[in-house]
Parts: sequence; C-alpha cells; structure tokens
Amino acid sequence: MTEASTAMFTLHSADGYRTVAPGVELRVLSYGEATMPAEFRLAAGHELPTHAHPHEQTGCLVAGRIRLRIGTESHDAAPGDSWCIAGGTEHGATILEDSIAVEVFSPIREDFVPDAQTTAEP
Repeated sequence: MTEASTAMFTLHSADGYRTVAPGVELRVLSYGEATMPAEFRLAAGHELPTHAHPHEQTGCLVAGRIRLRIGTESHDAAPGDSWCIAGGTEHGATILEDSIAVEVFSPIREDFVPDAQTTAEP
C-alpha cells in the first residue's frame, strides 16, 4: 500500500502461491500497515519446520488436519480450530492431511510482501 492508499482489495486467484518449505505454499491475501492475512496450502506427509519470528500470528484451519506445535505444547487441529502465537514463540506443524490454513501476521511480514498484487481501490 502507498501512503495515499486507504484500502486494498485483492481478487481471489489460484495464482500467486510460492513454496516456503517442501509441501508448504503461501499466498498473501492482502496487507496493510499493521496486518497481513495469508493462505497456506499444506501437503499431507510434510513438516512445517519449527521456527520463530517476531510477528504475532493468528490462524484458523480451513480444511484438513495438522498437528500444530506451539512452544512445548502440541495440538491436533481440525477445520474451524484456531490459534494465536505470540511473537518470538517457536512453532511448527506436521501436516496429517492435505490442508488449508489462513493466518494473519502483525506486524506485516516484509519477507512475504509480494512483488505485485491484483488490487482495486475504491
């Protein structure tokens, strides 16, 4: 978004995914000054390696099943389950079934900002 922009609207697309780990694809849905929602496509049998970053991360499993590790706890997540991970907390996942998760990062993940988005401003 530019300083003069007050809104971002992103059209649904099957394009724009990028691989962030084997079996893990990410597509930024939109982003603003403070938040960034992203969709993750997760392939069964893969791992999202344990990692940490300074961003708060809130998510919801839309489809599939994953085993989510947050700190020292493990949670078997099913569609509709949600989570919030504080910045700096180690987390990762085992993908038990092909899955889709939507997560929101705050502040935005500069490393995820796409080169170009299909947008329309009101």
